[in-house]
Amino acid sequence: MAAAAAAPAMAVNGIKIGTASQAHLESMAAKETRVLISGFSRHFYNLGRASGTSGSTTIKVHDHYTRKPPQLMVMSSSGGLSAPSPKPHLPKTPKSSDYGSLFTKLGIDFSSPSDGPMQRVRSGLGMGQRRNVLTKAQGSEREMDPFPHCIVLDIEGTTTPISFVTEVLFPYARANVGRHLSATYDNPETQDDIKLLRSQVQNDLEQGIAGAVPVPPDDAGKEEVIASLAANVEAMIKADRKITALKELQGHIWRTGFESKELEAIVFDDVPKALEKWHALGKKVYIYSSGSRLAQRLIFGNTNHGDLRKYLCGFFDTKVGNKRETSSYVEIFESLGVDKPSNILFLTDVSQEATAAKAAGLEVMISIRPGNGPLPENHGFRTVNSFLEI
Repeated sequence: MAAAAAAPAMAVNGIKIGTASQAHLESMAAKETRVLISGFSRHFYNLGRASGTSGSTTIKVHDHYTRKPPQLMVMSSSGGLSAPSPKPHLPKTPKSSDYGSLFTKLGIDFSSPSDGPMQRVRSGLGMGQRRNVLTKAQGSEREMDPFPHCIVLDIEGTTTPISFVTEVLFPYARANVGRHLSATYDNPETQDDIKLLRSQVQNDLEQGIAGAVPVPPDDAGKEEVIASLAANVEAMIKADRKITALKELQGHIWRTGFESKELEAIVFDDVPKALEKWHALGKKVYIYSSGSRLAQRLIFGNTNHGDLRKYLCGFFDTKVGNKRETSSYVEIFESLGVDKPSNILFLTDVSQEATAAKAAGLEVMISIRPGNGPLPENHGFRTVNSFLEI
């Protein structure tokens, strides 16, 4: 804890405070207070509200949440309390960054920002009650950390109506696959797409997947290759296959549509409001979709509410794994660098995805949107109709 010079006695709400005696510092009340403050400081740090090195903790400036200098006090190593004083070389009131280990004056609202963990602790609580709160916090991080550090969002049925995907994006890709392949056939990007499709079709043929038809070799002619690929893509789209070969090609086809303004993505009205709110709170938001990362960037870069990519930190697709497999969410957890999986909140409309994410330790909510499919009875997940409920 940052040390400060002991200050002369002062009164706070009628209570005289001066240099603490050794007996007071060794009392049970002082010890419990130190434990309580240490516990809350740890939770503030985990929430991103505070930073600290070399024994000092500084509360971060955050809009109206930041305390004014008159509301702050500095605790010295001897136990004395004093109002923060300006640095000798500064002829003005100190900023929050000018001192460490800030504490709210006794008797002034003990609650932290409205979404913080100390919302639950009031100044009227006795020491025994505060000790119970701290004990619960130590035993259950979720009670004291109600809002995870990272949010991972599904797209279809979560941020975006299913109808936009099934009635706009899929038909556009299906109608333009032949034209796209013909116009870009010799491009390295398209040749990579064709190579992926050839491999996928071969696997499908070996497994007897319905709709798969052989793709002739290149020397059979460009038109025949494109015709067979278009037939396979048509079958894959109809079956809503969540496979990389299809999603990569779709992304490249949709890029043409978005660049030509033939396509504009639809997101629910609460989505941009929630993204802006989470961004202001310092929460990191990611997308995890079966669509390619390119497709995801195109969707959020060209919405009916403008370019929303400024609120997003990254994109995950099927390259990390199938969305119904627990290992995929373990991979995402390991990629995001948080301390534990429960620091991540995943929102989806599909119960199987929710189950897989929960098995990996993530917090999970199911999105209820118009047009979404029915959920199993007693699925056990919290549901939300709008991101603004979170």
